[in-house]
Amino acid sequence: MAFKVLLTDYEFENLKYEEDVFAESGLDIEFIKAQCKTEEDVIEQAKDADAILNQYAPISRRVIESLEKAKVISRYGVGVNTIDLDAANKKGITVANVPDYGMEEVSNHALALLLAWARKVTLLNNEVKKGNWDFKACVPIHRFNNQTVGVLGFGRIPRRFIEKVKPLGFKLAAYDPFVSAEDMAAAGVQKMELDEIIREADYLSLHVPLIKDTFHLLNAKCFSQMKKSAVIINTARGPIIDEKALIEALEKGVIAGAALDVTEEEPISIDSPLLQMENVIITPHSAWYSEEAMVELRQKAAKNIVQVIKGEKTPYALT
Repeated sequence: MAFKVLLTDYEFENLKYEEDVFAESGLDIEFIKAQCKTEEDVIEQAKDADAILNQYAPISRRVIESLEKAKVISRYGVGVNTIDLDAANKKGITVANVPDYGMEEVSNHALALLLAWARKVTLLNNEVKKGNWDFKACVPIHRFNNQTVGVLGFGRIPRRFIEKVKPLGFKLAAYDPFVSAEDMAAAGVQKMELDEIIREADYLSLHVPLIKDTFHLLNAKCFSQMKKSAVIINTARGPIIDEKALIEALEKGVIAGAALDVTEEEPISIDSPLLQMENVIITPHSAWYSEEAMVELRQKAAKNIVQVIKGEKTPYALT
């Protein structure tokens, strides 16, 4: 019996790693590669699929209700905001992600953005290239042990980020309503409530998933409560920040700066004011990337499908 596996969309040069996993599974798998952009595209392609491998194409309630045979939807990455989890759960479809493939990479990238801002590396680089050989271009810079790094979320990535930040001497604080103060204290971190960490953090690093409760979690009200010297670091998801409010806060000096690997709209519009601001560092949603992470992501996403089709339980099941 052949199992139809639909890849809704992809941006890889080839699909060697996925094909190898399916070939080695011992299953008879028909691997269909598509480039779906809309719900209609997915509905047309996925109707009779046994499994769906997904990158960015929308797997909405409407799409899920149209599925006749699907047992599993596996997504490349940590976030599953492309998939309606409630609809999948009601239909008995397993949804799985790959939550651990980029843990080192994202925590490293957040650390790089923190250090670039804390030592104003990008600003100084740009000034020197303009012909300005003068340290005063970066005034003021403060010692790390006089500053607080706050993190929103206390899952795998922020815990690893904290482990890397800790030896540098920063004071550490975290907000996560699902983690106890004792657990945080064991990692050398002070637990704070959201309003408290917003007021106290010199650097606020975002590591929460994009869900209904975190959409625009940081907004104009939050920015108004932050230190004027505060910097926001986002390697999570763009819509966690109200970007319009962020731009206004940066333009008016309500906060000092931002280091963003993600934005509300991706790719960012060439007309975005963020691209013209010297107090903003932007990278193109690249925090997850290394060659090793790319391979791990693709293999694990495919293995999720193989395990469910075989009647096994994938460790990465969300529904």
